[in-house]
Amino acid sequence: MKRVLLNVSIMAVLLLGLGPVTARAAETDFSTWLAALRDEAQAAGIRDDVFDRVLAGSRPIEKIVELDRRQPEFVDTFWSYLGARVTPARVEQGRTQLQRYRDLLQAVERTYRVPPAVLVSFWGLETDFGGNTGQFRAADALATLAYDGRRGPFFREQLLALLQLVQAGDVAPDARASWAGALGQMQFMPTTYRAYAVDFDGDGRRDLWHSMPDVFASAANYLASIGWEGTRGWGEEVRLPGDFDYYLAGPDVEMPIESWRDLGVTRASGAPLEGTSGRASIILPGGVEAGPALLVSSNFRVIMAWNRAFTYAVTVGHLADRIAGRGPFVTPQRGDVVGLSRADVLEMQTLLGRLGFDTGGADGVVGSRTRDAIRDFQRTAYLPADGFPTSRLLDRLRLAAAE
Repeated sequence: MKRVLLNVSIMAVLLLGLGPVTARAAETDFSTWLAALRDEAQAAGIRDDVFDRVLAGSRPIEKIVELDRRQPEFVDTFWSYLGARVTPARVEQGRTQLQRYRDLLQAVERTYRVPPAVLVSFWGLETDFGGNTGQFRAADALATLAYDGRRGPFFREQLLALLQLVQAGDVAPDARASWAGALGQMQFMPTTYRAYAVDFDGDGRRDLWHSMPDVFASAANYLASIGWEGTRGWGEEVRLPGDFDYYLAGPDVEMPIESWRDLGVTRASGAPLEGTSGRASIILPGGVEAGPALLVSSNFRVIMAWNRAFTYAVTVGHLADRIAGRGPFVTPQRGDVVGLSRADVLEMQTLLGRLGFDTGGADGVVGSRTRDAIRDFQRTAYLPADGFPTSRLLDRLRLAAAE
């Protein structure tokens, strides 16, 4: 990987937020930062020879800062996100890999109680079944982001964890990673690697690049440790009654499945919700207009602990179902499938705030507070309160703000 020394303006504006500096001064500033990091590493028990092997010659990489700053111009709709990732080719490859590693995956399941198809689904989505584990040196990626002020403390912790992993012999000094420093075939951040990776093949090293026993067992150990319930699925598609109160939809509303049945919720086929128990939530990943409706268990929240993106969690579960032999969603794609730009979301948040609905600030990102604000506005406007942002909702907000 070719390392790029940041030019004067990029270093000043993106990294330090200072006035004009010379390239030599910028390099000196990074060297000073690195020297302070060495002191911290020594205090954490990291040897100087390990520090030097990993970080000697390291420099901030402009491309990584750009990737960290970059915001997509358009927000993927649920169906476009799902369709780009749960493709016939990926489902077929997932089924092939499921058979290829059947014995190993069953051994992992016996130990950690995580279904094989779920592990293969994560593997497929994270690195395309190991085909793309990253193009940057992990040390350079993490040093760049740790030196950068935006999320410096988080990535400083990750960089120190990487040094510990190298010292322990788990990770090579020149290991490749994603631009954010995620490692191996399951893309673990270094602190996750340090805490949850396991040596399942017994060779004395936790290798998430080349040892498939370690790859699958580490992912299963992580999921089990954060709450995966082996006897439960992640969720299923359901049909909602015509008088359903959409204010009840969302991961924060959890009720016994019997209660959902009493409200008229059925399986997608129309069959009653029988033979299932426990608590669950109704979610609408595409909103009321675009469907589908899903009844999700606590395991869905475990998937979201891996990655907080709502659509990612649904995609993991659905891809796992498809790999296991189940069919696509019954609900066809329909309704508003126009993606909103970041500027659209900013305008939506601004208008909601102007109308008295608290989004937690306008940042162009649809988080839980923005969804709650949308839901509250929808209820006052006598709209289905699904909390879902659409272009039609933005038009409605514009009209309401102009009144």
